Amino acid sequence: MQEGKATFAVGQAFYRPKSAIARDLAVLAATVYRQHHGHLRVLDAMTGCGVRPLRYRLEAEADWVWANEGNPELADVLAQNLAALPTNTYRITHQDANQVFFTCYQQRDFYDLVDIDNFGGPAPYVGTGLWATRLGGMLYLTSTDGRATSGHDPERSVRTYGACARSHPAAHEQGLRLIIGHAAQTAAARGLGIEPVFSLFTGQVHRVMVRLVSKSTLTESNYGFVAYCHRCGHFKTVDWRHLGRVNCPCAPEALPVVSGPMWLGPLHDREILVEMQELADRWGWSSQAKLLAMMAQEVDLPPYYYPLGEIGRRGQMDIPNRDRLIAALQTKGYQAAIPSMDWQGVKTNAAFGDCVAIAKTIQP
Repeated sequence: MQEGKATFAVGQAFYRPKSAIARDLAVLAATVYRQHHGHLRVLDAMTGCGVRPLRYRLEAEADWVWANEGNPELADVLAQNLAALPTNTYRITHQDANQVFFTCYQQRDFYDLVDIDNFGGPAPYVGTGLWATRLGGMLYLTSTDGRATSGHDPERSVRTYGACARSHPAAHEQGLRLIIGHAAQTAAARGLGIEPVFSLFTGQVHRVMVRLVSKSTLTESNYGFVAYCHRCGHFKTVDWRHLGRVNCPCAPEALPVVSGPMWLGPLHDREILVEMQELADRWGWSSQAKLLAMMAQEVDLPPYYYPLGEIGRRGQMDIPNRDRLIAALQTKGYQAAIPSMDWQGVKTNAAFGDCVAIAKTIQP
């Protein structure tokens, strides 16, 4: 197989080609980090066939990569793939990921980037992964459990994230915010904090890269709840102090469903996204640069979006043209952009009812 500058065999390891974009963005973020700090040490806790440490070394020019794979049956293919690297730049182990993280903490061996590409939810690894991450370093988290994050299994979401996820049209974004919120709360319990670097939904997998900082980042404004009214389609955020007074302006008897707590702040660091985009342009990665530009446009927008199909259904009209609707919203003075997690939607600070009304004015 070939991905980026890495040539590798997959063997019996799990490898998802469609997740290459998540690895592309990680390489870009890691490169920007190395340019800022002058060093880059990476721990890939669930490396599989080793494509990620190969790319971190070959493309991001990491000084050192630790490739850990819990399944010892992959030892031969992993050793074969990483043999392309200088022997003094990598290490291979076959241990439980949590054991690796605690070893790092005990030995004060902290990493600039800890990549955790697990199956299911991230809860078993967030707290321990923080032990291996240096202050100012980055933790790359994963969730493949769409049922929990989309609200189709609220009990599992409580077990995984300490939050109740309810079903609503912006569930793809909800998954990202549940992961960040869980990481922020876990860090806060230790007197630390996290800041999102970027957040990505690939259609199957949620991935979030966060930066570890020395002070809790949880506030009333960025950690709370999202309420959705199934009667009229209206979204709003709710803080802890007003949970007992959640209603919808469409009718006194309308009771929105409430999801959370979750991260309500920005999904990305705009300055880092700009640097990643500039790097992608220099490398000729045009599709990655386009995605990063899209992500930068949504940084300051509310923690939800409106799918075009939902706008058409509730407005009893054809599905509106996305770009024309965004332009019309901006003409009316609203902020509006394409949501990076659902390109067939609109992310805007306009109320849903106003969005539907404006969409009707652009119908052919």
